[in-house]
Amino acid sequence: MKLDQSLVDAAVELMDRRWPLGGPGGAAAVRLADGGIVTSVGLDNMNGSVALCQETGAFIQAYTQDRVVTASVCVCRDIEHDRFLILPPCGVCQERLALWGPSVEVAVPREGDPTQWEGRTLAEVNPYYWGLQFADGRWPSPSQHAE
Repeated sequence: MKLDQSLVDAAVELMDRRWPLGGPGGAAAVRLADGGIVTSVGLDNMNGSVALCQETGAFIQAYTQDRVVTASVCVCRDIEHDRFLILPPCGVCQERLALWGPSVEVAVPREGDPTQWEGRTLAEVNPYYWGLQFADGRWPSPSQHAE
Protein backbone atom coordinates (compact mmCIF):
# COMPACT_ATOMS: atom_id res chain seq x y z
CA MET A 1 0.00 0.00 0.00
CA LYS A 2 1.23 3.40 -0.86
CA LEU A 3 -0.16 6.91 -1.25
CA ASP A 4 -3.95 7.04 -1.37
CA GLN A 5 -6.87 9.11 -0.10
CA SER A 6 -6.95 7.23 3.22
CA LEU A 7 -3.47 8.57 3.98
CA VAL A 8 -4.59 12.13 3.22
CA ASP A 9 -7.72 11.57 5.33
CA ALA A 10 -5.59 10.37 8.28
CA ALA A 11 -3.60 13.62 8.19
CA VAL A 12 -6.74 15.77 7.93
CA GLU A 13 -8.42 13.85 10.79
CA LEU A 14 -5.42 14.41 13.06
CA MET A 15 -5.30 18.11 12.15
CA ASP A 16 -9.01 18.50 12.91
CA ARG A 17 -8.68 16.58 16.20
CA ARG A 18 -5.59 18.47 17.37
CA TRP A 19 -6.69 21.97 16.35
CA PRO A 20 -10.29 23.17 16.46
CA LEU A 21 -11.92 24.01 13.17
CA GLY A 22 -11.58 27.65 12.25
CA GLY A 23 -8.01 27.92 13.54
CA PRO A 24 -4.66 27.25 11.91
CA GLY A 25 -3.16 23.81 12.06
CA GLY A 26 -1.43 21.09 10.14
CA ALA A 27 -0.59 17.42 10.31
CA ALA A 28 1.11 14.62 8.43
CA ALA A 29 0.54 10.94 7.79
CA VAL A 30 3.07 8.36 6.68
CA ARG A 31 2.32 4.97 5.13
CA LEU A 32 4.52 2.09 6.19
CA ALA A 33 5.49 -0.90 4.06
CA ASP A 34 3.27 -3.17 6.15
CA GLY A 35 0.26 -0.94 5.40
CA GLY A 36 0.28 0.82 8.76
CA ILE A 37 -0.08 4.55 9.14
CA VAL A 38 1.66 6.83 11.62
CA THR A 39 0.68 10.47 12.04
CA SER A 40 2.25 13.51 13.58
CA VAL A 41 2.04 17.27 14.04
CA GLY A 42 4.63 20.00 14.46
CA LEU A 43 5.32 21.55 17.84
CA ASP A 44 3.59 24.73 18.93
CA ASN A 45 6.30 26.98 20.30
CA MET A 46 6.88 30.70 20.81
CA ASN A 47 10.41 30.30 19.47
CA GLY A 48 10.08 29.49 15.78
CA SER A 49 13.65 28.26 15.55
CA VAL A 50 12.77 25.13 17.53
CA ALA A 51 9.74 24.27 15.39
CA LEU A 52 9.71 21.03 13.44
CA CYS A 53 7.95 20.09 10.23
CA GLN A 54 4.61 18.31 10.65
CA GLU A 55 6.14 15.10 9.25
CA THR A 56 9.13 14.84 11.58
CA GLY A 57 7.37 12.93 14.35
CA ALA A 58 6.00 10.30 11.96
CA PHE A 59 9.42 9.83 10.34
CA ILE A 60 11.02 9.36 13.75
CA GLN A 61 8.33 6.89 14.84
CA ALA A 62 8.91 4.80 11.71
CA TYR A 63 12.69 4.93 12.09
CA THR A 64 12.56 4.10 15.81
CA GLN A 65 10.38 1.07 15.08
CA ASP A 66 12.69 0.03 12.19
CA ARG A 67 9.79 0.25 9.75
CA VAL A 68 9.94 1.27 6.11
CA VAL A 69 8.20 4.43 4.90
CA THR A 70 6.55 4.10 1.47
CA ALA A 71 4.50 7.32 1.29
CA SER A 72 4.04 10.66 3.03
CA VAL A 73 1.51 13.48 3.01
CA CYS A 74 1.39 16.81 4.80
CA VAL A 75 -1.67 19.06 5.11
CA CYS A 76 -2.41 22.46 6.59
CA ARG A 77 -5.60 24.40 7.16
CA ASP A 78 -6.29 27.47 5.03
CA ILE A 79 -8.62 29.32 7.40
CA GLU A 80 -9.15 32.21 5.00
CA HIS A 81 -10.81 29.90 2.45
CA ASP A 82 -12.12 27.22 4.86
CA ARG A 83 -10.22 24.34 3.29
CA PHE A 84 -7.12 22.26 3.73
CA LEU A 85 -4.07 22.40 1.48
CA ILE A 86 -1.64 19.72 0.43
CA LEU A 87 1.94 20.73 1.21
CA PRO A 88 4.77 19.06 -0.72
CA PRO A 89 7.71 18.03 1.44
CA CYS A 90 10.20 20.80 2.10
CA GLY A 91 13.86 20.21 1.31
CA VAL A 92 14.58 19.09 4.86
CA CYS A 93 11.79 16.51 4.77
CA GLN A 94 12.94 15.35 1.34
CA GLU A 95 16.31 14.71 2.94
CA ARG A 96 14.69 12.83 5.82
CA LEU A 97 12.67 10.69 3.39
CA ALA A 98 15.78 9.94 1.32
CA LEU A 99 16.68 7.36 3.96
CA TRP A 100 13.92 5.12 2.55
CA GLY A 101 14.92 5.61 -1.07
CA PRO A 102 13.82 7.24 -4.32
CA SER A 103 10.54 5.34 -4.67
CA VAL A 104 8.89 6.85 -1.58
CA GLU A 105 5.70 8.54 -2.77
CA VAL A 106 4.82 12.04 -1.61
CA ALA A 107 1.67 14.06 -2.09
CA VAL A 108 2.08 17.26 -4.05
CA PRO A 109 -0.67 19.78 -4.84
CA ARG A 110 -2.30 19.38 -8.21
CA GLU A 111 -1.42 22.30 -10.47
CA GLY A 112 -4.09 24.96 -10.21
CA ASP A 113 -5.81 23.42 -7.16
CA PRO A 114 -3.79 23.13 -3.94
CA THR A 115 -6.65 21.22 -2.27
CA GLN A 116 -6.23 18.29 -4.67
CA TRP A 117 -3.20 16.04 -4.69
CA GLU A 118 -1.24 13.74 -6.90
CA GLY A 119 1.53 11.35 -6.02
CA ARG A 120 5.13 11.76 -7.07
CA THR A 121 8.13 9.69 -6.14
CA LEU A 122 10.88 11.32 -4.16
CA ALA A 123 13.13 10.92 -7.20
CA GLU A 124 10.62 12.89 -9.30
CA VAL A 125 10.38 15.64 -6.69
CA ASN A 126 14.15 15.77 -6.23
CA PRO A 127 15.75 14.62 -9.51
CA TYR A 128 19.12 16.13 -8.64
CA TYR A 129 19.53 14.62 -5.19
CA TRP A 130 22.98 15.57 -3.93
CA GLY A 131 23.59 12.18 -2.30
CA LEU A 132 23.98 10.57 -5.73
CA GLN A 133 27.38 12.26 -5.99
CA PHE A 134 28.65 10.21 -3.05
CA ALA A 135 27.15 6.84 -4.00
CA ASP A 136 28.47 6.20 -7.51
CA GLY A 137 25.44 7.86 -9.12
CA ARG A 138 22.93 5.61 -7.33
CA TRP A 139 20.53 6.55 -4.57
CA PRO A 140 22.40 6.02 -1.26
CA SER A 141 21.39 2.95 0.74
CA PRO A 142 20.17 3.29 4.34
CA SER A 143 23.60 2.16 5.56
CA GLN A 144 25.28 4.89 3.48
CA HIS A 145 22.96 7.46 5.06
CA ALA A 146 24.19 6.31 8.48
CA GLU A 147 27.87 6.84 7.62
